[in-house]
This record gives sequence, structure tokens and C-alpha cells, in this order.
Amino acid sequence: MRSRAALGGGSLLLLAAVLGVSGNLRGPIAAIGPVIDQITAELALSPAAVGLLTGLPVLCFALAAPLASWAIGRVGVGLAVAGALTLLVAGTLVRSSAGFPAAVVGTLLIGAAITTGNIAIPVVTRRDFPLLIAGVTGASTAAMNLGAMTTTAFTAPIAHHHGWRWATGVWAVAALAALVLWVVAGLVRRSRRRGGAARPGTVAGVPGGPGAPSSDSISVPGTRTLPHVLRRSFVWALALVFAVQSFGYYGMTAWLPQVLSDVLGLDATRAGGAAAPFQAAAILSALTVPVFLARRVPPRVVFLVLVGLWLALPLGMLLAPAGWPVWVSSAGLAQGGLYTVVISVVLHRAANVADARRSSAAVQSIGYVLAATGPSVLGQLHGASGTWTVPMLTLVVAFVVAAASGAFAMRPVGSR
Repeated sequence: MRSRAALGGGSLLLLAAVLGVSGNLRGPIAAIGPVIDQITAELALSPAAVGLLTGLPVLCFALAAPLASWAIGRVGVGLAVAGALTLLVAGTLVRSSAGFPAAVVGTLLIGAAITTGNIAIPVVTRRDFPLLIAGVTGASTAAMNLGAMTTTAFTAPIAHHHGWRWATGVWAVAALAALVLWVVAGLVRRSRRRGGAARPGTVAGVPGGPGAPSSDSISVPGTRTLPHVLRRSFVWALALVFAVQSFGYYGMTAWLPQVLSDVLGLDATRAGGAAAPFQAAAILSALTVPVFLARRVPPRVVFLVLVGLWLALPLGMLLAPAGWPVWVSSAGLAQGGLYTVVISVVLHRAANVADARRSSAAVQSIGYVLAATGPSVLGQLHGASGTWTVPMLTLVVAFVVAAASGAFAMRPVGSR
């Protein structure tokens, strides 16, 4: 009973399903990077076409988020996630099946599927694990980074033996496994709810499935009615933080190996290895940040510390590049933790599950518009200036602005 209460009405199986879905929300995108040279050569792609394949999913995150939010509200989160995973399997296979048009279509399907997952996971967290929002959000973030790391590590070796089509298409198996786990968790949840009345604050039946009451009706007792999400200043402030964090993440994911190669004189293999802590450290911070939040460390304090860690990368590479292991690891810790803090604050301040869905969609949609430009903006600044000084200074300015915006959004509710 105690462990059941700690899960906030959810179950270990449902939590495993949430983590399984999360593990597929970045891997299909990361699979392209290790074999981009092979894809470019075989399909005779131009630089613009390569940019389309790598940047299109992030653009989908921005443009498709409102539609994904509407679909989740319309059909329920359970059916929406099942549909998204089915779409992810199809998109992964289509992308690897033929020429460039098929690759674009598959990439669009992948982008739409992951966008739905991005919105759905916070909704499930808010609804089924209301007592563990920060912990489940952190675990989901860690699963996303772990999925991206796994895909990045194994795609190239698979391609070496079987070609890039098999190497990128095989990850459909992971999405299919997540789909099976999600469906089983839903069936178990429905069976348990049929055996007795639903607990207060939870939904009967499969998450969002037939027979479940609308998630709009599930609210936190004592919460006041909030204005539309786009009329709330803290939503816009958090969207700016999310935008800068994602801009930095995707920008450095694309360019950090090149930065380390140019600044430190490393070859491509060593530079790629040197950039790895940027992804690996995110797993650690995603799991540890919820511990601090659970110990009632103010989110604003945790947030500002994480911004300081992110700033260590651009400032360190400008002022003391020899300390790159510290700077790269610091930024990795920051980027995993910042995502957790922002989404946790969004969910905690939502009036109900439907409000959590709309708020999360707004923050992500606005944020990913800027994030989609990260690789191209930093690349163009580097090309125009001939050095990495201007791109690094751009990141410094962006994160200083994000620090001010986040400090405003996360101030104590009583001071509003």
C-alpha cells in the first residue's frame, strides 16, 4: 500500500511503459548522425537536403505540437501514444526503404510521432504520478538521453556490416517493443480499474481509453481557475527558457565535435569521443535533479545553478579550452537537468490534466521554433566569422537572458 501511494495512483508497469516510450523519443533522430556520410553519398544529397533530414524532426516538434495536443485531448492519451508509436515504427521503416522522397516522408512521420510523445508523457506524468512529478519527469528525460546514446553508439557498427538502411531501420524494433509494453500496461490498468472504483484524481480504464472520463475533469482540489495558457506570463517565460535550452542542446549536438576538433586540434574520432559526456552527463542530472526538488530546494535555485553549469561550456572554451572535459560535462549536466526543471514546473502549476497538456504543448511549441534554428544559426555564425568565438558568445548571451526569464517564471507563487 505504501509503494502504491508513493506512485500516486500509477503502477510500476505503467511507469515502465512511460520510460519505454520516452526511450524512443530521441533515438530515431540520433540514428542519422553516425551514418550521414553514407546516406549523403548513396542518395547524392545536397547540403540543403542533408539539413532537411536532420532538422525536420525538430521543426515538427514546434509546428505539430498544437495538433498533437488537440489529438490527445480528442482521442485520449492512451490511444494517442499507441498511434504515435505505430507511426514511429512506420516512419523509421519508410525512411530507410528507398530514396530521398521516402526519407523525407519517413522523417515527417517520425517527427509527428515524437511530437505526440513529447506532449503525452508529461500528461501521463501529471495524471498518473501526481506525487512524483519531478522524479518521473527526470526518469523520462534520462530514458530519452539513454535512447539517443544507445542509437548513436550502435548505428555505425551495424551500418559497417549491413549498410545504413538496416542500421537506421532496425530501431523500429525498439518502438515496436515500447508499443507492446504500452498496450499491456493499458490493459492491466483497465483490468484493475474494473475491479474497483478509481482512486481520487485518477482515471478509470486505459489511459485515455474508452470508458474513461475526460481528462479535463481531473483537477487538483483547491486550485483556482487559470486564464488561457497564452495569457500567462510565466508560460511565455518558461517557453523562452525551453527555447534557449533546446537551442543550445541541438546546436551543440550538431557542432560540439567540430568545436573541439578546431579548438583543440583533435581528429574526428577523438573529437567525437570528447563530445560524448555532453550526452552522458544528462542522464545523471535528469535523475539527480528530482532529488533536490523533492528535498524542497526551490526550483529557481536549482534552475540558476544549472544555467551556470551550461555557461561553463561557452565561457570555458573561450577562456580556458584546456579544461574542456569539465566544460563539456558541466553543460551535459545542465541540459538534462534544465529539461526536467522546466517540465516539472509546468506540470506542478497546471490546474488539471487538460491544463497540463495545453501548457506543455505551448511551452514546447514556442520553444522548439527557436530550437530548430540552433544548428544552422551557430553554423552560419561560425562560417561568417571564421572562428567559434561569435557562436560561443551567442550562447552566453542566450543563457543569460534565459536565466532572467526563468528566475521570473519560477519565483514563489505568493510573490506574483
